[in-house]
Formats: sequence, C-alpha cells, structure tokens
Amino acid sequence: MKGKATSFDIAHLAGVSQSTVSRALRNSPLVNQETRDKVKAIARELNYKVDKNASSLRQKSSKTLALLLFEDPTSDDSMINPFFLSMLGSITRASAQEGYDLLVSFQQLSDDWHADYEDTNKADGIILLGYGDYMDYQDKLAKLEQQQTHFVLWGAVDKEHPGISIACDNFQGGYKITQHLIQKGRKHFAFVGGADSHCPEFFERYRGMCHALSQAGAKQLPLQMDAITTEDSGYRAAIQLLDTGHKIDAIVCASDLIAIGVMRALHDKGLAIPGQVAVVGYDNILAASFTNPPLTTVHQNTKLAGEMLVKALVSLIKGERQEPKLLPAELVIRQSCGAIKAS
Repeated sequence: MKGKATSFDIAHLAGVSQSTVSRALRNSPLVNQETRDKVKAIARELNYKVDKNASSLRQKSSKTLALLLFEDPTSDDSMINPFFLSMLGSITRASAQEGYDLLVSFQQLSDDWHADYEDTNKADGIILLGYGDYMDYQDKLAKLEQQQTHFVLWGAVDKEHPGISIACDNFQGGYKITQHLIQKGRKHFAFVGGADSHCPEFFERYRGMCHALSQAGAKQLPLQMDAITTEDSGYRAAIQLLDTGHKIDAIVCASDLIAIGVMRALHDKGLAIPGQVAVVGYDNILAASFTNPPLTTVHQNTKLAGEMLVKALVSLIKGERQEPKLLPAELVIRQSCGAIKAS
C-alpha cells in the first residue's frame, strides 16, 4: 500500500464502514468485541496512527443542536405528529436565543443512528421527539448514554429510564379530565389508547383516570381499547368498543387524534355527542377546536416545553447536572363533554 494508511483503508479490508472503524478504535461499546479486535489487528498491520489534529477538530463545538423526530403514521405525507409540529417553532427560537443553529431530521431506524451525530460532529447535542414502542426505544437511549451523547427527550418522566425527560404531568391530566366528566354526571367510562409500559405517557393518563374513578367510588376498572395516535386507529377502536354492547357514556382518549376518530365512529353509529356519549382528548392540537362539537382536551404548553428542552440540553453540553421535569396539565373545556340530557 502506497502512502499513509487511512481509516477508509481499514474499513475496506475489514468489510465495515468508516464510522465503525472510528468507533472500534476508541473502544465504543456500540461495536462488538470481535469487530473491534479485527479492526485493531488490521490497523496494527497497516501501522495506522490516529490523526490527532483531525481528532481534536472533531471534538470542537459545532454550535448546532439536532432535533430528531420519530416518524409517525399520519393521514398526510408529513409523517410528523401535529402535536410535535407545534413545538418546532419554540425549539427553533430557543436554540437561536442560546446561540445555536438547529438541524431538524427524522430519527433513523438503523442500529447505530444514535451514534452518527457524535461521530461526524454534526451537532453538540440531540433533542428527541417521539419514540413509538418505548420498550424497544429505551435500548437506543441506553446506547446514547453509553456513548456519552448529550441528549434530552420529550416523554415519560421516570428516573429509572435513560436520559433527561421533560413532559407534561400525564397522570394529573388524566385525573383532572376524568374528574371533570364525573362532575358532569358521567358514570360509564372507557379509555381508548395504549395502557401499558410500551406507551408510558398514555399509561400515565390511564392511571390518572383510574385514580379519579376510584376516588369517586368506582368498583371496577374502566373499559380499555388499544389505539395508536391516528384518527383511523381511534375510529377502529371505538367501533370495537361500541360493538361490545357495554353501556358507555364517557370516552377518555389518550390523544386528540384518537378522539377525532372516536367522534367519527360515534357519529357513524348514530350516537349524539355529548348527549349520549361525552368524548375528551389530550394535547389540544389546532384541529381539536374545529371538531363537531369542539373537543374538550388537556393542553400541554408546547412553547414552554420547547424552551425547557433547549435549556436543559445546553446545560448538559456545558457539563451541568439536569433533572427530569414535569409541566402542569391544563384543562380546555369545550362542548364535547356537556351534561347528560335528561331521559
């Protein structure tokens, strides 16, 4: 081989990517031991030496933050949950105020997507919005921690889980909106949305609902039907729920998009909202005020959330300790949960 060996030469001989070579040579846990040994053996054979100047250059600050969105199924081609779109402006402004550019992209589903930004010095830290099945996702978060990547996420706040989370108080939101329905005289409840550790935010909303019902003297858990955050999923879940034949006069939905689908199903079944069945959502997306009737929901302060995510990430980049934070849940009362009509 003529000239000085490069990491690309090692990658070619090892049959791996250049970024994998870079990680292997610094003993990253993201590369298995067998591959690390193979890469190091080839590096020794080629008398490869790490370019210290280039390494130092990669460690310098890019003054850029990365905002990575999870691809969600949507009714349009955006693949972005409209709730997260409402956060985008706030995060952009807050980044500029802190002196950072913002790089916006989708999260990649490859095994090492989480390492790409540190290895290429694209960004000094990462903000993560959305995560799908959390039981799968937390492994990726753990790898980010192993990589010592600076990152924060909008999601369930739990000190047992990896990363610094900022979120709305989902338990409080589920509790307050159910309490409101109880005060309106509703007695036969159902919850539409995931209610387990795979979707912890929805689960907290469900737990808050159950707590309010228990305080009101309910002896049984409410009916529950799984749904992801789309109108179609909410529609299908509501049809299944109604087909059970159980008496229902209030449906608490894990998101506004689910609630919009539920309302369409109730209309198709000839059931009056709120006369026969009250419906409430969660998120207070723009469309919630334009449904028929307008949707009662829980507001999450996306402006404040965006600012807190950026400030927390910048503090981490500076080496300052951060703790998970909860934002209060605020009820937005509209016509979809009015009092039951007299029989």
